[in-house]
Amino acid sequence: MRVIDLIKSQDKTAFSFEVLPPLKGTGIEKLFQTIDSLREFDPKYINITTHRSEYIYNDLGNGLFERKRVRRRPGTVAVAAAIKNKYNITVVPHMLCSGFTREDTEYMLLDLQFLGITDLLVMRGDKAKHESHFIPEPGGFSHALELEEQVNNFNKGIFIDGSPMKTLGQPFSYGVACYPEKHEEAMNMDQDIYWLKKKIEAGAEYAVTQLFYDNQKYFDFVERVRKEGIDVPIIPGIKPFSKLSQITMIPKTFKVDMPQELAIEAMKCKTDEEAHQLGTEWCIHQCKELIAHGVPSIHFYTISAVDSVRRVAKEIF
Repeated sequence: MRVIDLIKSQDKTAFSFEVLPPLKGTGIEKLFQTIDSLREFDPKYINITTHRSEYIYNDLGNGLFERKRVRRRPGTVAVAAAIKNKYNITVVPHMLCSGFTREDTEYMLLDLQFLGITDLLVMRGDKAKHESHFIPEPGGFSHALELEEQVNNFNKGIFIDGSPMKTLGQPFSYGVACYPEKHEEAMNMDQDIYWLKKKIEAGAEYAVTQLFYDNQKYFDFVERVRKEGIDVPIIPGIKPFSKLSQITMIPKTFKVDMPQELAIEAMKCKTDEEAHQLGTEWCIHQCKELIAHGVPSIHFYTISAVDSVRRVAKEIF
């Protein structure tokens, strides 16, 4: 069943979460442990992130360095298939512009369709670490809208070279990302919402937010997009902070604010244990308020926070 159908068929707020593919050279067991620890809360779907290649520099020992391109977390398609096969849960691999060509995307779509995986989260993705601004791959895309167009054409049976498919498979359905506190590259919130509306008009069936800690920003954002005629589910993305360092790192990295009430309490934390406790308690408070407002689903970002997410889920699901 498609994500949009899973959400709409629920009479209560659905639970879902995101996982990362294992680091290259490690096994999948730890990822399965994450799923096992959260499975009791009946996740309706699991997202699997996609990671672009990055440049690394190897010291050759003679004053020279060798630049190599590597993918630290390959295997999104295989991980999605493994999860679906083992748990029979709907999986949602991320599909990016960042680091991928049209051909890469076409082959990924073919592989996923052969595997019977037809839900996607379509995003531009972040710039590479070595870039000052986003640069698409040669033969790649600059915007999620372009990536949506390729998926739409694939659904119609058209390859990137314009040739027709002999046999149509089950079409893909997809969601997109949105930003209650504005994407860092958007000139203003009006422009950000303008492009979100374009992504919805292009075929996205729902949107998942960047993580946030101030529910009022989410409520205000939903109110604004509704006034613009955007009527798809806006799924809140939530991540409890679990370490002292994350209190300052997360707002800087993800360009989000902490409400003053939380900031005051966060400044009192002196240890990771205190930060973990505060992050979990705040997340429970956030989620209960979101559920009271009737959100269709809550989507958890689990990286470095699996134990916290489990504690929160025990309280609210």
